[in-house]
Amino acid sequence: MKKASIFLIIFIAVFGFACNMMKSENKPAENKPAENKPAENKSNSTNSNANANANSNANSASSGETTTAPKDISGDYTVEGTNEGGGGNYKGTLAVQKRGDVYQFSWNTDTVFDGVGVQTGSAVAAAFAEGKDGTGCGVVLYQINSDGSLNGKAGYWGENKGETEKATRTSGTDLVGEYDIKGTNPEGKEYTGKLSVKSEGSGYAFAWTGGTNLKGFGIKQGNFVAVGLGDKKCGFVSYEVKSDGTMNGKWGGYGSTSVGTETAKKK
Repeated sequence: MKKASIFLIIFIAVFGFACNMMKSENKPAENKPAENKPAENKSNSTNSNANANANSNANSASSGETTTAPKDISGDYTVEGTNEGGGGNYKGTLAVQKRGDVYQFSWNTDTVFDGVGVQTGSAVAAAFAEGKDGTGCGVVLYQINSDGSLNGKAGYWGENKGETEKATRTSGTDLVGEYDIKGTNPEGKEYTGKLSVKSEGSGYAFAWTGGTNLKGFGIKQGNFVAVGLGDKKCGFVSYEVKSDGTMNGKWGGYGSTSVGTETAKKK
């Protein structure tokens, strides 16, 4: 009986010791925070550059700057359009050829017209005259930035060199207002002056003063405004280039109270 008691006591002691050992082994690990050290990322440089480019593109878009590479508009087109003031429809052909910094536009719609054009991204502007002599005609294509300033590109009939211009608004709202301008003419000479923009008819009247005094009439489409220069013989057209190469245009002349439309499809 005593032996049984002794064995029972020893059993209980051993069992209790084993249980304590098991509890000790199953004790949760200390919850110590891991060091906040970022893992090495060999693509950090690439990702940083990609993010920088993305931010740059986003900022360019918000300022009105064009980020898409221009689509080459050279080629032969069929055209259909409507005349100003509901003056009927027309059909014909258009040939566009690259000439240095500008494009030559040649229409045949039973009447022959010849002109000069410039392009910024998906926007194209051209000035034209009836016949094959457009001397004195020109066009400016302005891109309207978020701060109200204008980035301009100009072309003149018979001149293969383009002109650039920056117009900084000093007063006014939207497009209407007064501007200080600074640019470089086709001969590479810099110039400064003033630009005044006023609403007129279906568009805007532009007046430049400075080294040369000029007047023009413009049509606004989105963040662009195309301005035709020259006397009454000169007309102008503002196109938007679609992804398939089609050009959708609005056209008119100085003092237009209404505009015509034109769709040019590549052959």
